[in-house]
Amino acid sequence: MRKTLIRIFTIADYEEEEIWLRGQHKKGWKLVKMTPPMFYTFESCEPEDVIYRLDFKNTERPEGYFQMLKDFGWEYFAQCFGWLYFRKPASAAETAEEGELFSDNESRVDLVSHVVKTRLLPLAIVFLCCVIPNFARVFTGSYVGAFGLFWGILFAVLFVLYVVLIIHCGTKLKRIRDKYRTGMDG
Repeated sequence: MRKTLIRIFTIADYEEEEIWLRGQHKKGWKLVKMTPPMFYTFESCEPEDVIYRLDFKNTERPEGYFQMLKDFGWEYFAQCFGWLYFRKPASAAETAEEGELFSDNESRVDLVSHVVKTRLLPLAIVFLCCVIPNFARVFTGSYVGAFGLFWGILFAVLFVLYVVLIIHCGTKLKRIRDKYRTGMDG
């Protein structure tokens, strides 16, 4: 049996997504497919404690990357928007480190920095170059009548959406990066 759930996670919510997927597996639903932007297809399975981990590799993957993770017991099973999905039975992770994809905080900081550079910055650039100028045109009278009202509402919604997304993702990714940097210092 299969089921599809709709769930929204931003680029900064990957740790929450891992926890949610683990909870679904504990309930007897294993993730089999992601359909962008927010559709998760699960297959019925025996309830089991399975650790889910995500890695962000929207560019080249180092040679032997998948084999190395497989050697450490990780099953690669999906990719969505540059995020790679891995899982491993919790019983196969005898230590906390074995339940993690990354062996050190420096790698975790690198992951967050890569997400910021390749996802958050382009989002901010689109906002600055497309949404703000068009939103401003609404107030200068460039759009008139019903057409202008439609565009005004559309760009107002986009403006609010982008501001909320950029603030949410930026502050959360900074908090995650700081948490791991603090772990590197201590």
